[in-house]
Amino acid sequence: MALLALGIWASDTRAQTASGGADRDGAVTEERVVLITGSTDGLGRAVALQLAGPGTHIIVHGRNRERGEQVVRAIEDAGGTARFFAADFASLRQTRAFAEQILAAYDRLDVLVNNAGIWLDPAVGRQLSEDGHELHFAVNHLAGFVLTRMLLPLIVDSAPSQIVNVASLAQSPVDFGNVMLERGYSDARGYGQSKLAQVLFTFELAERLRDTGVRVNALHPATMMDTNMVLSRGAATRSSVAEGAEAVLHLIESPEVGTGEFYSGTRPSRAHDQAYDPEVRTRLWEVSEALTAER
Repeated sequence: MALLALGIWASDTRAQTASGGADRDGAVTEERVVLITGSTDGLGRAVALQLAGPGTHIIVHGRNRERGEQVVRAIEDAGGTARFFAADFASLRQTRAFAEQILAAYDRLDVLVNNAGIWLDPAVGRQLSEDGHELHFAVNHLAGFVLTRMLLPLIVDSAPSQIVNVASLAQSPVDFGNVMLERGYSDARGYGQSKLAQVLFTFELAERLRDTGVRVNALHPATMMDTNMVLSRGAATRSSVAEGAEAVLHLIESPEVGTGEFYSGTRPSRAHDQAYDPEVRTRLWEVSEALTAER
């Protein structure tokens, strides 16, 4: 697959290194570089702190700078290095700018965890992103689609490397005649369609990246974890963030994990039937390209 030609921003020189990471004094280090989106809270934060330690530089992402810097300090206290970047994934403009900052600041990326996501309260009804897209689809799928494709040259050059997409067992078929759910919207349908879209993207990307040394997988980390997103909905929790983090770490660390797979927890599982239809996967890719094209 032809990789994208990319523009690069100048960035804070403290984070520019010859090998990817920087310690708190800005010295060049030989470190594995891991980007975890949505890592200022919940599952992403737990994964970041589990990975924190010597030899790993973590790129922390979120919308809240204060929380992001708190995570950076916790990682540094554990002996690792980190840097925070702010971006709102409800905006493709901010998503692209974030990707450009990463490309400017790092010359390797060993692991990308697409974890950032939303589940809207049904009381707020159907919401649109800055770009006019149904908000679940925009944040949970399109932002990760854009970010991943922009970072692919760096990820491929860093192989063996990997991409982990945090999806869900809550999967609703993609309705190509009504992707933005202008008809028949519900929060469950919006969330489920966006999560299945993540799995479709995972399987298609894994196929396109075969023989590159890049491993691409998706997972349902755990059911109704005790995250702020779940707790804010008043939903009953059924598992812990620690369980979800264990599942994500399994995909990152286990040499037994292949590519183009869907996991539930630490076990291989089966996604919705749409995910195994090559024509559906190709169609979603084309639709996603059209929806995210710069205008």
